[in-house]
Amino acid sequence: MAQKPLQNYIPALTGVRALAAYLVFISHYAYAFDENFPHAVQRFLNEFHIGVTIFFVLSGFLIAFRYFDNFKLTGNWFRQYLKNRVARIYPMYFLLTAGAFIAYYFTHDQKVTNGFGSPTGLFLMNVTFVRGFFDQLKFTGIAQGWSLTVEECFYFSAPFIFYFAKKYNKFWLQWAVITLFGVLLVLLFRNVNWYGFFGNFTFMFLYTFLGRCFEFFAGIKLGMIVKKRQAQIDGQAKTWYTYLGFLMIFICAGIMSVLSIPKGEVAGLHHPMGIFTNNYLLAASIALFFYGLLTEGTILKKILSNNFVQLLGKSSYIFYLIHLGYMYNFLLHYFNKWNDDIFELYDKWGKDWNSPFQYDNLNVLYAFIILNGVAILLFKLVEEPLNHYIRQSDFLIKNSRRNPENKSEAIKA
Repeated sequence: MAQKPLQNYIPALTGVRALAAYLVFISHYAYAFDENFPHAVQRFLNEFHIGVTIFFVLSGFLIAFRYFDNFKLTGNWFRQYLKNRVARIYPMYFLLTAGAFIAYYFTHDQKVTNGFGSPTGLFLMNVTFVRGFFDQLKFTGIAQGWSLTVEECFYFSAPFIFYFAKKYNKFWLQWAVITLFGVLLVLLFRNVNWYGFFGNFTFMFLYTFLGRCFEFFAGIKLGMIVKKRQAQIDGQAKTWYTYLGFLMIFICAGIMSVLSIPKGEVAGLHHPMGIFTNNYLLAASIALFFYGLLTEGTILKKILSNNFVQLLGKSSYIFYLIHLGYMYNFLLHYFNKWNDDIFELYDKWGKDWNSPFQYDNLNVLYAFIILNGVAILLFKLVEEPLNHYIRQSDFLIKNSRRNPENKSEAIKA
């Protein structure tokens, strides 16, 4: 019996989004585990930034899977394509970035501006994604939002990557050219004092599309392979791609965790071997893991396809944007306040009890749960309605109900 081709909705890959966001969360709060575990464990958890690479490979796959066979370099197609990308990424990013600068107005948290002279100008650089090209400004606003500059560069590039791949059959050559162009920019600008605009090779390879394009190309290649073979894919094959790829992902994190950390940096990722492991070995491992999720019936696939996990995956974009920064700082402020209030109460009672807010690891867990709840609420009440509104509006291009691009999609790349 002929197998059905894969549908646009792949539940397990929606669940993967939650996994990726939570790995990044762990990497940012690994310090909370240092007191009760060997330092090697903290070093390992500190390399869970691998969630960002999972996002990049996933984006490459989804865009290729949806568009590689039907893209057109025409004005209307490109406008519709950009409209969908804006609907998916921009509304929540803009609102939450505005929130970061409003919070800065009251708190004067220097992490938001990193000493940049004009908060208004920096806000404009953030909401236009331009800040991601500058080493000194990449963590301003919503710090983790630097990755969206990388994503947007890919979104703009993808149709042209598809065009040259089809017309000239030089798929991997494009990756080499893009990377070499990044190297050239560093050679040109590394001695120019312009807020670190392509100021060094570490920045270029870790924080720009030019340096990290291989991760997207790995996802694109996976999409091309899956589209070619999807008639034979039934999701029940008994092979070991899923677990082998999953294991290799954490082996890559382990490799980075034992590398020496360069001076002024925070992770083995910044070591030259760390960059190679993250950008290339890890990307290939993730692609293998995804291929397994698409072709095999495993317990892990069932877990990632669970309805609640899918909800966490759909709200993971918001969770990613709020897990670090002013919302977490707000929670931490109240955890500390409540901790002080509880101990004052204990003193009045003459009790020597523990406070539920005196342990860093428990506070991190509380914040994780609360921020997930906030993310789900914002997804249901703000992100999803705005997404649908923009897709059904005449923004950039007049809406046509006959255009399948305007239909509700479970996988939003």
